[in-house]
Amino acid sequence: MDERESPPTMILQFAPLNSSVDEGFWHSFSSLKLDKLGIDDSPISITGFYAPCSHPQVSNHLTLLSESLPSSSDEQSPTESTILGNRNKCPVPGTLYNTNTVESFTKLDKQSLLKAEANKIWEDIQSGKALEDCALLSRFLVISFADLKKWSFRYWFAFPALVLDPPASLVELKPASEYFTSEDAESVSAACNEWRDSSLTTDVPFFLVSVSSDDSKATIRHLKDWEACQGDHHKLLFGFYDPCHLPSNPGWPLRNYLALIRSKWNLETVWFFCYRESRGFADMSLSLVGQASITLSSDSSVPNSVGWELNKGKRAPRSISLANSMDPTRLAVSACDLNLKLMRWRALPSLDLNVLSSVKCLLLGAGTLGCQVARTLMGWGIRNITFVDYGKVAMSNPVRQSLYTFEDCVGRGEFKAVAAVKSLKQIFPAVESSGVVMAIPMPGHPISSQEEESVLGDCKRLRDLIESHDAVFLLTDTRESRWLPSLLCANANKIAINAALGFDSYMVMRHGAGPNSLSDDMQNLDINKTGRQRLGCYFCNDVVAPQDSMTDRTLDQQCTVTRPGLAPIAGALAVELLVGVLQHPLGIYAKGDNSSSSNGGNSDESPLGILPHQIRGSVSQFSQITLLGQASNSCTACSETVVSEYREKGNSFILEAINHPTYLEDLTGLTELKKAANSFSLDWEDDGDDDEAVDM
Repeated sequence: MDERESPPTMILQFAPLNSSVDEGFWHSFSSLKLDKLGIDDSPISITGFYAPCSHPQVSNHLTLLSESLPSSSDEQSPTESTILGNRNKCPVPGTLYNTNTVESFTKLDKQSLLKAEANKIWEDIQSGKALEDCALLSRFLVISFADLKKWSFRYWFAFPALVLDPPASLVELKPASEYFTSEDAESVSAACNEWRDSSLTTDVPFFLVSVSSDDSKATIRHLKDWEACQGDHHKLLFGFYDPCHLPSNPGWPLRNYLALIRSKWNLETVWFFCYRESRGFADMSLSLVGQASITLSSDSSVPNSVGWELNKGKRAPRSISLANSMDPTRLAVSACDLNLKLMRWRALPSLDLNVLSSVKCLLLGAGTLGCQVARTLMGWGIRNITFVDYGKVAMSNPVRQSLYTFEDCVGRGEFKAVAAVKSLKQIFPAVESSGVVMAIPMPGHPISSQEEESVLGDCKRLRDLIESHDAVFLLTDTRESRWLPSLLCANANKIAINAALGFDSYMVMRHGAGPNSLSDDMQNLDINKTGRQRLGCYFCNDVVAPQDSMTDRTLDQQCTVTRPGLAPIAGALAVELLVGVLQHPLGIYAKGDNSSSSNGGNSDESPLGILPHQIRGSVSQFSQITLLGQASNSCTACSETVVSEYREKGNSFILEAINHPTYLEDLTGLTELKKAANSFSLDWEDDGDDDEAVDM
C-alpha cells in the first residue's frame, strides 16, 4: 500500500460562536422594561453584531450593544438606522425572550424555542429570503430574566444550527495563502478589501468568490448572483465572515451556509472561504480555504438543530450583577459628583473631595436658612446631614423654605425635621440624613422644677449630637437659642457656622476654636500662621447675656420677616465658609481674612480664596463687607471662664444660666463692666480750641 495515499475524510467540525453583552445593553433594556414593557413578556426583536476575526489568537464574539434593542418609541423591531452596520459591526437578527420571574426563566422549553428559531432559518432558505438577506442564516435567540431590584441578570444565548444528516465531511483545510497562487491571493485580497470598504457590502457576511483561471481576476458577488458565477474557467468559493481564529476549524456560521448550499444548489463538493482579517485588511495567511463533501438528500423536512451556548463547558445560563453601576442611586451619586470632579480638572486641582464627602453636618434649625444650607451642602458633595427643629411646616413656609411642599403643611403640619429629611432623600436618594424633633434650651426662658429633667435631657441630646458631628450650623430664629450650641461647640472644639437675617441685611460668620483647644492642639501647628488670638463667636461683642426675645412681641416681631432673597444668599455663604474651613490646611484655626488681604485674600494654601471671619451684607445697598473680630474674655458663650464653669458644674451651670438672667453677666464680669461704664464720665474742657478736641 502506498503510504502517501490520502487520509480518510473527517467529519467537518465547527468552532462554536460565543456571545458578549455590553453593559450598555442592560442599561437600555432596564429602561425599556421599566418605562414600556412592564410585565409584557412578548418576544422582542433585537440585533446582534459580529465581525470577521481580526487577531490570530482571539475569536470575535456576537455582541449585544445598547442599540441592539428597539427604542422605547418603536413598536416592532429596531430602527433601520440601528440595523445598518459597518465593517466592525455586521448586524444579525435575533429574538429576546425575557421572563418576569426566575421560575419562568427556569421553566422555559429551551428545545422548543431553539427549534422555532431553526424553523425560521429553514423557511428563509426554502423561500429564497436568505439569498436576499444572508444575515438571516445567523439568527440567534436569547432568554433572560432581569432582577431590576438587585440589578442582576440571567441570560442564555442560542445560535441555531441546522444539522446535516449525514454530516458534512472535511476533505482538506489549509490557509488561503497556501491554496491560492500568489497572483490569486493578491487579487482575492484586493476584491475582499473593496467589498469590505464599500458601505453597501461591508456588513454582508456571506458572499461568492469567483477567481478566473485565465487572469487570476477575483470577483465577489452576492449569493443571489449564483447563476452569474457559473463558468468553466472559474474557481468558485463560498465565502463568509469567519469570527473564529482557529487554524484547523471554520467558524459556526458555515453550518447554516452549507445547509443552504445543499438545499438550493444541490452541490456535493463545496469549496468554502473563511474570511479573516488583520488590522482591517484581508489576511490570506489567517483566512482558510477548505473543501467539504455533502451528501445530498431528497428529504425536505426541517433538519434537527443544535446551538445552546455552553457556560464554562456546561449547559447552563450566565449571570451578571450590575448593581454597582446600574442602581439609580449610585448613578445619581456619579452624576452629582461630576461637577465637583470637573472642578479638579482646571479650576481647583487641589480640591479634596474626600474631606467633603466624609464630613457630618448638624443643622440647628430647618427653616428658611436650614433649607438653603442643606441644598447647598449637597451641591458640594456633602452627604451626611442632620436636622434639629421642633416646629411644624406652616402654610406660609413652602414658598420660602425650599424643602417643603403644600402636602407637608396640610392638617396639623409635618414636623420640619422629618419633612426636611424626606425631601432631601427625594432630591438625592444617596443622602444620609436624619431629623431630630427637639427644642433647644435657652437662657432667659426659666423652667419649673418639673421641667428640669426634660430640659436637661434635651441638653444631653444636643451635646451628643454636636460631639458626633464635624460641623454645626446655627440657623435658629432667636438669638438666645444659639447660646447653648455655641457653648457646646466651643467646649468640643467643633466648627460652628452662624447665619442670621435681618429685614434686608444678613450676617454669616464662623466661630473660632474653643478656648482650651490652643494648648492641646497648637503644638502641631505653625504658631506664626495661626496667631494665638482666637476668633470670636456670635456672642463675643455682646455686653449683655442672651435674654428672652419672644415675650411681648407683635406678630411681625415674632415671625422672621425678611426680604425673600436674603436666605439664599446667607445660606450659600454659610456653606462656602464651611467648605473654605474644610479645605484650609489649618482648618478651624485658620486666621480671618478680609477682602483686602494680600495675594487675592489668602496666603495660607487655601485653594478657594480668602477665608473671612464674618461676612455682613445689605440687599438694600447691594453691599457686602468682611469683618474680623477676636474672641472676648468676657463672652457669655465661648470664653474660657464660661467653658471651664460648664465643665466643672455641668447641668447645674446650665440651669443657672436658664433660670437667672444675670448669672452669665455676673460670671463673666459683664455686670462689673456695665457698672464701670455707667459710672464713667468725661469732663469737657471748653477752651475754644477745636484742635484740642478728643476723638471718641
